[in-house]
Amino acid sequence: MMRAKDIMAAGRVKTHAFPYRNVNEDMPAVNVLPLLLDTPDGLLGVKSDNGIEGVIDRDSLLEGLGRMIAPRDDCSVITLECVPADYSASRIAHAVEDSDAHLVDLWSTPSEDGKILVTLRVRREDPASTVHSLERYGYEVVSSYGNGDSDSELAALRLLELRALLNV
Repeated sequence: MMRAKDIMAAGRVKTHAFPYRNVNEDMPAVNVLPLLLDTPDGLLGVKSDNGIEGVIDRDSLLEGLGRMIAPRDDCSVITLECVPADYSASRIAHAVEDSDAHLVDLWSTPSEDGKILVTLRVRREDPASTVHSLERYGYEVVSSYGNGDSDSELAALRLLELRALLNV
């Protein structure tokens, strides 16, 4: 788990003017995000038993959170919406696995109309079968994005190259 001390800004001044804008060095990075967004100057001090160890700014937090999300070319992103009573991470994972895909990441956020928006990253280039499985489980899929077109683009490129070779 990434902690506040892991995402301190390199080269930033260690002093911090407002003690109420400091976080403990062992605070999880995901808990630091809302606190940093509430600060007017976009800075949080990182304190330990020895005092202020460093500073977290928006750039260092974004970089730290970015390191928590591994880049993958073989994944699709699916966003679904459900009422809070229907939200179950294990049930969503089961629906994903029923389509022979692996759940890589899951993020949930409240929507403006009281529902929960759930964003999934699944290890499958074409999300169609996973979308269908989630809908069978009663979830409303609001968007999906996949790299399914990359295979057809590659095939078209190879056909053009073969055509160029045959015309020689």
